[in-house]
Amino acid sequence: MPLPPSSFAILGAGLMGRLLAVELARQGHRVEIYDAGGPDAGQSAARVAAAMLAPLAESAITEPGVVRMGHHGLTRWPQLLAALAEPVFFQQAGTLIVWHRQDAAEAQRLTRQLEANQHTVPELPALQKLDSQALAQAEPSLAQRFSQGLFLPGEGQLDNRQLLAALATEMQRLGVDAHWNTPASPEAFDPAQPGQPDWVLDCRGLGARAQWPALRGVRGEVARIHAPDVTLQRPTRLVHPRYPIYIAPKEDHVFVIGATEIESDDLSPVSARSTLELLSAAYAVHPGFAEGRVLELATQCRPTLANNLPAIRQPRERVLEINGLYRHGFMIAPAMLDVTLDILNTGQSALSERFELAMELDPHLDRPAAASAVGLRDASAAAVTALA
Repeated sequence: MPLPPSSFAILGAGLMGRLLAVELARQGHRVEIYDAGGPDAGQSAARVAAAMLAPLAESAITEPGVVRMGHHGLTRWPQLLAALAEPVFFQQAGTLIVWHRQDAAEAQRLTRQLEANQHTVPELPALQKLDSQALAQAEPSLAQRFSQGLFLPGEGQLDNRQLLAALATEMQRLGVDAHWNTPASPEAFDPAQPGQPDWVLDCRGLGARAQWPALRGVRGEVARIHAPDVTLQRPTRLVHPRYPIYIAPKEDHVFVIGATEIESDDLSPVSARSTLELLSAAYAVHPGFAEGRVLELATQCRPTLANNLPAIRQPRERVLEINGLYRHGFMIAPAMLDVTLDILNTGQSALSERFELAMELDPHLDRPAAASAVGLRDASAAAVTALA
């Protein structure tokens, strides 16, 4: 039976918080959202992300369940974006992977790994190997620069900042009560008591470390460059043993360039070394970046759990914590959204097996809708992290 009209307090107005606020408000629930920052999401990891939707490319560093979540997101994002009043740049033109001759051995290793992963998740389109002629047809601006490449069909990207702004507008339109510059923790609420919300959803990322000590920060450094001389048509990744990079082309010749992953929650400015490596690697892909203009060098820390996999857990009745999306936030957010809504509305999620999602349901709750722990590793790992 669907959840009757209820009231929700959502903590954290990053990507997950905004998606949940909009969808719950559309279902007729009363929603309040609290965030330590403002509507521009300046303190959120989502503001700095490249927002690539690349499940096969990311299969090189994650588990099949996350890959399936990413494949789910490729179908769901167009639906979610179509319901917004403001337009958001969305592209589904595939991912291109290239390498220099000296890195051919590393590229062969990656190719074998991606082919094996594609067999594990057969719903993904198979990668295509490109010779110099096919590469020139797929990406004319790289003709003569690379002799081989890989094309991953169906993968995509969106504009993260346009999306965050559009979701903020949609929250306002739907009557979501937004408390900006107002940090809040679950301890401030007593769900289902008089004058209190019926549910609390904690989506604060690293802001929730006091309640979820296993969270850690993984620092990422990103450059945004305006390069009118560069005409890359799709996200492009460079295979390199030391500093592999991605280049995500947004609208109006703006490119998001990143790759760095540092085990640190340091939010100080981008290091000189990372800047040199990012820009040098981008120049090696396309010399047009030399005359580009650096719009921004940004740093953020991705909220990450010990196994680098996302999780949903229940510390107490009617409180759910959604966290640990790591570097896959935009790729898997629709799947995490749909699982959370399923749990709230029906007490279970049919998507859980598809995503290898182990759930522990607390039999002592009035509704079976709150999960004690939801992890993406396996049932035993979920049981270890489950809260009574």
